[in-house]
Amino acid sequence: MNAEAGAEAIVDPLEGPAYGIDGRVVTMNDDHDVLASATLWIEGGVIRAVTASDAARPAGFDAAPLVRTGGTIYPGMIELHNHLPYDILRMWDVPELYGNRSQWGRHSQYRTLVSGPMNVLGRTAGFIEAIVRYVEVKAIVAGVTTSQGIALFSNANTRRYHRGLVRNVEDTDDAELPEADTRVADVDDAASFLTRLQRGKTVILHLAEGVDDGARRHFQALQTQDGRWAISDRLIGIHAAGLTDADMGTFASHGGAMVWSPSSNLMLYGETAALAAARHEGVTVALGSDWSPTGSKNLLRELQVARAVADARDLAITDRDLVDMVTRNPARALRWNDALGSLAPGRRADLLVLSGKQGDPYHRLLQATERSVVLVAVNGVIRYGQPRYLPAGAEQLAVAGSRRALFLDQASVDPVIAEVTFAQAVTRLEDGLAHLPELAAALEAEAGPVMEVGGREGVPPVTVFGIERAGARWVLELEDEEPDGTTTRPELGVPEIAPVPESAEAAAPLSEILEPLELDPLTVIDDRAYAARLRSQQNIPTDIADAL
Repeated sequence: MNAEAGAEAIVDPLEGPAYGIDGRVVTMNDDHDVLASATLWIEGGVIRAVTASDAARPAGFDAAPLVRTGGTIYPGMIELHNHLPYDILRMWDVPELYGNRSQWGRHSQYRTLVSGPMNVLGRTAGFIEAIVRYVEVKAIVAGVTTSQGIALFSNANTRRYHRGLVRNVEDTDDAELPEADTRVADVDDAASFLTRLQRGKTVILHLAEGVDDGARRHFQALQTQDGRWAISDRLIGIHAAGLTDADMGTFASHGGAMVWSPSSNLMLYGETAALAAARHEGVTVALGSDWSPTGSKNLLRELQVARAVADARDLAITDRDLVDMVTRNPARALRWNDALGSLAPGRRADLLVLSGKQGDPYHRLLQATERSVVLVAVNGVIRYGQPRYLPAGAEQLAVAGSRRALFLDQASVDPVIAEVTFAQAVTRLEDGLAHLPELAAALEAEAGPVMEVGGREGVPPVTVFGIERAGARWVLELEDEEPDGTTTRPELGVPEIAPVPESAEAAAPLSEILEPLELDPLTVIDDRAYAARLRSQQNIPTDIADAL
């Protein structure tokens, strides 16, 4: 059920065949209606009608094929916090308890296990496209249909976002889905930032990441000299763990929304955001897994972490509330709620289908593993699921011993990405991670540190993420992180921030300190080391660790 070719800019053209998909439908509408047995009728990537399973077909769908899932249908999950390129890396055994985010990136292990490997692979021809393919599949097999983007930056000062299987909130080219900006660096000029918000574009900002006074100071920096706050309903704050209960009141009164990432907060800081205060004040809360080094492998797992934290901290958060955080709430924060986040006529057909129709549907999603996912569609195009739902030529893979398939064909995808299958991406990344010292040495020997995407033999570097620029040299953008592991984040004179360590590891070339690594497995259920790695995280409180 592939959408036909159309405009190049969007995830999948709003064209395509008419069909119906049947199951228990969890609408996530304002009334949270759950339809025990219903059919969504889809055409051109949009839900045109919703009927009872035994009702007559709507006009225009007389000859449309019907997909009987026997499962439970949800809106595709929307994730507003994930540093996608890093999701090829395994979980980091965090060595210390930190107070704010400006501290842990200075540990020598971070350069060896996180920033160093990413800077090498992200600057070496042939690996960038493999990273893109692997991490977008990692998201979609867990039911994520929208995430943050993957960006490239060129020596011609050109920045482009990849638009592939999963929607990218930063680059939609779609009037119904207004684009958002993302920002990792903290705000050091509140007045200028307020002007930016007033221009009308939503900003997703890393805000007060950490639990000490240094982290909170980055929230306080949003207040201008004349007492105004650079907060509005156009601001989505990621983490917000440094905010006090009173700060949450200020944040809410100005319309701010937030993204909660409990797993990452706990691994690094031993505590997380003041969710009780946020909810009491009416803050719209979404959920994000952050990244695989210090977060959850995917959003399904982050839902389970959020459930464990809510139970351990006696937070009055229901399973339905948590499902809101990956559907309705992020859509509302993005101003996408007329198009996504719920299932109704006129909404986009971004779908997640789990096996089975019994029991509470919200609890069902929170208990789901990747093996539970039987179908995922974006703009009505079925991209992943059991092979019977996919075209005959779809790429085959296995999840927990169960057969699954991927449909990767896209008219709008960059040709360098299009030529990489998932299996090829796995092979290439396993090889690259196993030879990090050699790849680092090759980069160090180059006249310049950047190599062309697709520049390997037989693949001319003519088009990169939708832009033709012969001879341009591109790198994978790793937010504001520099090749040596330093950052350009303003520190605001926070005394708690440790100075950059003057160690041999910090000064040594990457080729001398990197070592072979393993690719992070695609799913939690197929990662035999996942439980042990989680158990080794010394900063997670014992009661929450036991629950997980």
